[in-house]
Amino acid sequence: MQTKILLDEEQMPKRWYNVQADLPTPLDPPLHPATHKPVGPDDLKAIFPMELIKQEVTTDRYIDIPGEVQDVLRLFRPTPLYRAFRLEKFLKTPAKIYYKWEGVSPAGSHKTNTSVPQAYYNMKAGMERIATETGAGQWGSALAFATMLYDLECTIYMVRSSYTQKPYRKSMMQVWGAECIASPSTKTKSGQMVLEKDPETPGALGIAISEAVEDAATHANTNYALGSVLNHVCLHQTIIGQECREQFAMVEDYPDVVIGCVGGGSNFAGIAFPFAGDKMTGKHKDTDIIGAEPASCPTLTKGEFTYDFGDVAGLTPLLKMFTLGHDFVPPSIHAGGLRYHGDSPIVSRLVHDGVMRAVAYHQSEVFDAAQTFSRTEGIIVAPETSHAVKCAIDEARKCKKTGEEKTILFNCSGHGNFDMSAYDAYYAGQLVDYEYPDELIREAIGRIPKIQ
Repeated sequence: MQTKILLDEEQMPKRWYNVQADLPTPLDPPLHPATHKPVGPDDLKAIFPMELIKQEVTTDRYIDIPGEVQDVLRLFRPTPLYRAFRLEKFLKTPAKIYYKWEGVSPAGSHKTNTSVPQAYYNMKAGMERIATETGAGQWGSALAFATMLYDLECTIYMVRSSYTQKPYRKSMMQVWGAECIASPSTKTKSGQMVLEKDPETPGALGIAISEAVEDAATHANTNYALGSVLNHVCLHQTIIGQECREQFAMVEDYPDVVIGCVGGGSNFAGIAFPFAGDKMTGKHKDTDIIGAEPASCPTLTKGEFTYDFGDVAGLTPLLKMFTLGHDFVPPSIHAGGLRYHGDSPIVSRLVHDGVMRAVAYHQSEVFDAAQTFSRTEGIIVAPETSHAVKCAIDEARKCKKTGEEKTILFNCSGHGNFDMSAYDAYYAGQLVDYEYPDELIREAIGRIPKIQ
């Protein structure tokens, strides 16, 4: 009975997998926010290094991981794949449940898989500082760690509600030398405009992105980095799914169901894209790939597949994606990393084309699932990750009813060690199951600029 499936360091993938090579329908190009014309490399050079711009647009199936980046990733990779025997027994399911444990990274989540290469490429390009946003703080922590390694300064705009809920994430960023600012702030014009309209706003990722992009665009020594959504970010995360395939081969198994939580899409892409590639190329045509999102920010399940800005101020290129509207501000749920109005264009395309599907959950039911997981497998997961746990449990319970012996895989994307206030609220019965009325969602979508 093998509980933990490990790879040797030398078995860590040497290349990132680019799912763009296998998409059934090519991605629509990003559009310039002012002209609505396709964005070219010159339009992005003000905030991104050229190597990341190339990765954003290439359709090459594999991209080599620089040796210097591999050296850092080996601090925590390859990560373990676990068989959740105790959870299976508790559920009395015939299904086999596996989880990929990404919480072993220094920052405690999958985000370090992309923060390291992004910091590396910016260092190589001669940058001195990186500006970014963060929701729950996982991405901000990961970038603070990576910029420390490459002697870069780091400024992080953290969504105000999470800044208040998760103070130790801010402390973690500061330990690694980064500056963490509650967003919206008075430091940028974007933040000032939001505060003028609503001084008590809880903030949102779309607002924090505006602040970080403005910061980068107005300082010559500063670039911008994003922890999710963009193609190169999803590319870097595919190391997760590639390792999973090797680990499943070691036990002569393959998942029937692949699950990840979805905010912007990075951890979901990381575990799902290699399996989506197998599905699209006919190697495993029947794999069910599921993204689990919050019902309070139902981007994939209730959003519209259209062009929209990635931020509130309209500073970013327009992306073809599922969106609730760039000025949509979700409630202050504890899964702060999933409070984003849009999704990765590639994830959106794959959901739109039926390669993947999505489900939405309320926060009380995902915390129920997180408690079940922690009391069987021992790991206290982040509120974001609990959505994937809930989905995996639901799929296992379906197998109990049908008698099917499916193999279920989910990405256990990060620990919840800095999320104890969320668990406190859960045990105090203070969690609210927010759900926006459909008419308000339609109003927000109706404010999206119409692109001809």
